Amino acid sequence: MFQMLCCSRHGAAVLPGWRSCCLLLLVLLRCWALDHRPGGALTVVESTMGGGGGTGDEDPEATVDDDDDEDDNLEVLQPNEHWQTLKPGQAVPAGSHVRLNLQTGQREVRLGEEQLKYWTQEHRWPSIDPDELKRAMKKMKEEMKSQDSVASRFRPLEELKKDMAELDLLVETDVQIMKRLLEQFNSSSSSTEQRLSILLELEYLVHQVDNAQTLCSMGGLSLILDGLNSSDIRLQENSALVLGSAAASNPVVQVHAVEGGALQTLLTSLATAQQLSVRKKVLFALASLLRHFPYAQRHFLSHGGLTILSELFRADVGGILRTRIVTMLYDMITEKVLIFQAGPDPVQDPSHEERQRQYAQVSLQEELMEKGWCRLVPQLLQSSEHDYREKALRALLAMAPVCLDQYRSDPSLLGSLHSLQLQYLELVRSETILGDDSSYFTEMVELIDTLQVKVR
Repeated sequence: MFQMLCCSRHGAAVLPGWRSCCLLLLVLLRCWALDHRPGGALTVVESTMGGGGGTGDEDPEATVDDDDDEDDNLEVLQPNEHWQTLKPGQAVPAGSHVRLNLQTGQREVRLGEEQLKYWTQEHRWPSIDPDELKRAMKKMKEEMKSQDSVASRFRPLEELKKDMAELDLLVETDVQIMKRLLEQFNSSSSSTEQRLSILLELEYLVHQVDNAQTLCSMGGLSLILDGLNSSDIRLQENSALVLGSAAASNPVVQVHAVEGGALQTLLTSLATAQQLSVRKKVLFALASLLRHFPYAQRHFLSHGGLTILSELFRADVGGILRTRIVTMLYDMITEKVLIFQAGPDPVQDPSHEERQRQYAQVSLQEELMEKGWCRLVPQLLQSSEHDYREKALRALLAMAPVCLDQYRSDPSLLGSLHSLQLQYLELVRSETILGDDSSYFTEMVELIDTLQVKVR
């Protein structure tokens, strides 16, 4: 009488002996359990576990009664392989085994047969080694201590934000920086060293086209020109460097500079400066001002620019200034030739005709012939530097249309060309034997041959 009465979804279990009495007792106990249930009927919910639960073919008599009026928010007891006591009002997943303990009068539940088979045969409960668990816990504690020690070396983010706010840092734009630098440069209390430092900063900034144009709009160009007229050599050098960097490939600055008298100032500096370092920087600024600017080139010629350059050329023994001068003249000649060779393209260059008109007013090659440059440029061939010779050869070819007669009557030029031809042919042969690249020397031979053909 105190044996357990088990219920499963396969039907009631057969108890040994007195079968009819047991069935009667089952009915009486079922009625008694329903009358004394405090939380209402036991509710079966859809199983969320793997295995054989929720197939749809369960016998409704194998589980406890359903209650359609049960609230949706039920406490669901998840069964396992052991019998667990069901509390009043608890629900169980479909397919679970539920029994009534006749000794205690309480309902108990565990996994159904198919669910139990699923867990015990295919997905066994993981076994944990106690020693392994201890080691893992120890490792976690060590890692947490290590993280704490690393974090202690850094200041909290909120504290850093507070410090930054107290510093009240100001991020200046380039425009603000240039404005501040010009004010300091113009201040009577600024020393020469401070002005030199300001010029270095400005030279870095004006490499950007917008910054260079902003410098002009701020009136900084006049301060730079004042630096060119300074008695301090270092201020002259750095002022010329800033002007050249600002005017390079920047038509807006070129126009401002010419209108502000920069061309006259540069020519005066070239004529009066004695230091080589100053002359180099001034030549750089002059070349930047004249390049692709026919209006400035025309004024350069009318103000005796070629005469000043010829004096520098003759006085330069080392060849550094000679090379810079010849390179500048070559650039001016070739850009005029190219502007007339290129066909007009109204879409890409609507001002092409106007540029041709302005270049037509620049009589550079005729001025070069009149000022004696047909005899001056060949002197650069006497240099031992390959680069100097290359610049001279290219300039001689560019000047050939107006200088051929003087080339033919210049025995030193003809002798230099013949000597250089033999020298570079030997260099080409030597480089070829050694397996080195001889393309540069081959190009030099081609330049010499081209010029010799023109002169003959």
